[in-house]
Amino acid sequence: MPEIVLNNVTKRFGKFTAVENLNLTIVDGGFVTLLGPSGCGKTTTLRMIAGLESPTEGEIFIDGKPVFSSSKGIDVSPNKRDVGFLFQNYALWPHMTVEQNISFGLENLKWDKQRINARVEELLKTLKIDTLGKRYPAELSGGQQQRVAIARTLATGPRVLFMDEPLSNLDAKLRTEMRSELKRLHSTTDSTFVYVTHDQLEAMTLSTKTCLMKDGIVQQYAPPLEVYNKPANIFAADFVGSPTMNFIETRGRKESSGGVRLSISGRDMFFTPADGNIAIQENQELTLGIRPEFIQISDYGSIKAKTYAALPSGMETIVKMSMGEQVLTSVVFGAIDFRPDTEININFAGDNCILFDKLSGVNLGSGRITVI
Repeated sequence: MPEIVLNNVTKRFGKFTAVENLNLTIVDGGFVTLLGPSGCGKTTTLRMIAGLESPTEGEIFIDGKPVFSSSKGIDVSPNKRDVGFLFQNYALWPHMTVEQNISFGLENLKWDKQRINARVEELLKTLKIDTLGKRYPAELSGGQQQRVAIARTLATGPRVLFMDEPLSNLDAKLRTEMRSELKRLHSTTDSTFVYVTHDQLEAMTLSTKTCLMKDGIVQQYAPPLEVYNKPANIFAADFVGSPTMNFIETRGRKESSGGVRLSISGRDMFFTPADGNIAIQENQELTLGIRPEFIQISDYGSIKAKTYAALPSGMETIVKMSMGEQVLTSVVFGAIDFRPDTEININFAGDNCILFDKLSGVNLGSGRITVI
């Protein structure tokens, strides 16, 4: 299994910089998602690793061997990089059956017929489409076409599998099913998966590591739960998580104890850092970030709020509420409904509230909020 390394990779299209000074290491057998909004450079990054796009500057190594180097004039073609590419539109041959689509690449590699048949049969069973071998793409559902496209890509045994938003054309139920299939497939193959998506739920559920990008620059590269629990900056905190994190603008004053006194909606609150200390300036402009699950509605809550809307969905309920001029979102377990403008009491629970520097957006530290 190959390790993929990108050193100082930059891609420019004229005066526009799509990817800037990217340094990234994808370990053997990893499942890495390139995540971010449209135009952030994630697809360009994928295409550069695959050899479909040449970087302007930098180096790319696959399995320790350079496949691109701007300084040494190296640019290995895609067919020599031992990679497979799964496109968003599946790109199946409409005039070929499922079996023929899967075997097409193997025939080009001059495999003998018996070996091809064995490989096709193996993949049909692996992807659970063994009853569809004689059908044509037009006779298949979207999910079935997706499985055929994956089987065809895996047929030649590529060490690296690239996927560019492969589930975006499927309905919500099929996307959920295919996420499970992709995760299972990754665990049963020797391939390294590199996956492009703008869907943070896909990144959270599938990847071993998430590379979050904005305007061609990596914002955070870490396991998905680390991005969720310890976002590097406000962009990462806002982009990952549904419902999104609550952000409250405030100012802070450092206390001798190492904590920070905050003023929120006319009330004094105290932030106790989880690590015992936090570096801020006097009266620094801050943004307090609180995940919805850490806003607890309780009869014993010390903070007064008023419901704006409740959205029960069965397993959980999203509650919008106002705390002074602030509008906050909470998630509670179970189907609990509230009438608008109901007075409630809330608490900020746990040690997972995060202080960000308002100007730079950088995560200053996490901790506990108490009402003074």
